[in-house]
Amino acid sequence: MNVAEWLRRLGPEQYEPAFRENDIDSDLLPSLTAVDLKDLGITSVGHRRRLLDAIAALGTESAHTQPNRVTSDEKGALSIARRRKR
Repeated sequence: MNVAEWLRRLGPEQYEPAFRENDIDSDLLPSLTAVDLKDLGITSVGHRRRLLDAIAALGTESAHTQPNRVTSDEKGALSIARRRKR
C-alpha cells in the first residue's frame, strides 16, 4: 500500500511529507502510536485520532483479506508432528 495515497484518501494529505521524511511505510503504520504521530508534527488531536482509527481499520481489513500464511517454523513443527503420529 502506498502511504501517500492512503493519506490522500483519508484526508490529512498535508502530513505526507512528514511520513516520507521519517520513512513511515505501510509496514510501520500498524505500530504507530499517538506519541509517534505527535513526533511527526501532527498537532491536531482530531487528525491523530482519525489516523489511529484508520490504522486500526487497516489491521482488521488485512486480517480479513489475507489468506492464512504458514511460516517456515510452523511448517517444520507441522512436519515433526506428522512424523510423530506415524
